[in-house]
Amino acid sequence: MSLLASLRLVIAPPNRAAAPFLLASGVTTLVLSRLGRKRNCRHLKRAALLSGSFFGFCLYFFRDPKRTPPLREGVVLAPADGRVVSVEKVAPPPELGMGETPVWRIATFLSVLDVHINRIPVSGTITRVAYHPGKFLNASLDKASSENERNALSITMPDGRMVAVVQIAGLIARRIICHVSPGMTAEAGERFGLIRFGSRTDLYLPPGVNSLVEKGQIMIGGETVMATLND
Repeated sequence: MSLLASLRLVIAPPNRAAAPFLLASGVTTLVLSRLGRKRNCRHLKRAALLSGSFFGFCLYFFRDPKRTPPLREGVVLAPADGRVVSVEKVAPPPELGMGETPVWRIATFLSVLDVHINRIPVSGTITRVAYHPGKFLNASLDKASSENERNALSITMPDGRMVAVVQIAGLIARRIICHVSPGMTAEAGERFGLIRFGSRTDLYLPPGVNSLVEKGQIMIGGETVMATLND
């Protein structure tokens, strides 16, 4: 990645989900800073510094860079930024409606330093959105797929095949946000939600479609091709 591209990634404008955090920390920082100067109180000044640091962290965490999906047809895009922690064949969760036949599941772990915007992997119709309460285990663990709080969505493509994405909360994450609902049409690369703060995103491929990525690879949501549908 070039220096210019890296800079654009760091200073990308925040997603709208950051608004309450930025407003609260921004106002708090301003008030504490003024009181600290007026009263010459080091404790207030220190609190203002901490609040300002949280404001800066929120600007960075909620950054929402523009992504350009590849022009190739018949590909499955990464639904999130992060590192692939698992590529294996498993039976899809029952709430996805994909049957019991094992398919490839690609699990991507998002650290607090990654962009946390989730993106649609293929164009199609949203056929299911299912929230499942659960634990808040380390999202990099394999059992997080079945035991952690999660939100699953199934996307049916024009040819009838289905791709699914599961947003999974982690140790720090306590809020899963999803902006789509059943019946909506979506284009590959579109934003559909995010998870605060640190999480995992699982991608389930249709039967007969193989993964093109391996464990340890770094994904760029909405741009990295994880599979081709016409092999």
